[in-house]
Amino acid sequence: MRVEGRESKIAGRLLAHYDVHARRLPWRAAPGANGADPYRVWLSEVMLQQTTVAAVGPYFDKFTARWPTVETLAAAQDADLMAAWAGLGYYARARNLLACARAVARDHGGVFPDSEDGLRALPGVGAYTAAAVAAIAFGRRAVVVDANVERVVARLFAIATPLPAARPAIRVATDAITPDARAGDFAQAMMDLGATICTPRNPACGICPLREDCDAFATADPAAFPVKAAKKARPHRIGHAWWIERGDGHVWLVRRPDRGLLGGMRALPSSEWSDAPDPTPPFPARWAVLVEPVAHVFTHFSLALHVATTHVGVDHKPTGPGEWWPIDRIGEAGLPTLFARAADAVVKESARDARN
Repeated sequence: MRVEGRESKIAGRLLAHYDVHARRLPWRAAPGANGADPYRVWLSEVMLQQTTVAAVGPYFDKFTARWPTVETLAAAQDADLMAAWAGLGYYARARNLLACARAVARDHGGVFPDSEDGLRALPGVGAYTAAAVAAIAFGRRAVVVDANVERVVARLFAIATPLPAARPAIRVATDAITPDARAGDFAQAMMDLGATICTPRNPACGICPLREDCDAFATADPAAFPVKAAKKARPHRIGHAWWIERGDGHVWLVRRPDRGLLGGMRALPSSEWSDAPDPTPPFPARWAVLVEPVAHVFTHFSLALHVATTHVGVDHKPTGPGEWWPIDRIGEAGLPTLFARAADAVVKESARDARN
């Protein structure tokens, strides 16, 4: 869809603003440049899904230093990549990242497809990521809608339908304002606008380059958009985890199943997470339960993880696959946040006990 009238003014004003105020990010090319490195764009877009720029920055630098090309990433060991990802959350992204890198290296000679359709055919690449990479890396005209763009467009056109039902209308409106030229810069400019000016609360309308074009600003309550449906209560679950400490200062870690939450990550042995999980430990021993459970919030439920500890001799052989990990190097195990918090709680309680 070609832009005209009000829609073309939106694109022109926003791009002029972006040329001066674009955020400097390690995966970006300068405004007006002819595309960016597809590998870095793809990697950043996967990392940025449901994660802030501030959180992603150090991980992106670490990944690109260790795996500077898609071929080097494709050759990475699963465990190494999962450990490097630890702390970013949404671990299915890491598994998809590796599958996609291997497909690009194996099936495309290490070169990313340059179209939305070609990118969509890669494992783990959805509609948003394909559009973003096509526009930003290859200069293709693509309709790129992330959470920031969704908010900006809902306000520009005062779309009153509550989310998520409003998303088709938001996409149509985004298509209407996306220019044929500089589509990648336009997508990034929209993202920047949502991240820095058209924020969820207290948008800085006074410095917005699109204030004159914004229907929500004309209502005097731009923060009322996008309209959100009432939230459902988040379910609460309970789990049990077991810290098995060997006499030589090692703890027993297992690897979670590849499929499911925190799949493929190192973790403490644990029960299922449910309303009434089985609290039976892996073997009979003197177990001491931490006074406070470890609280964690996932996307779809909250969890209280009760952690029990025991000490075993150096000749103890737990049932099933796993590995003994040095406790003084537990930070290098790549534990996901939930289990890193559990380990930290155990170590701190042990230190308190030693002082007393």
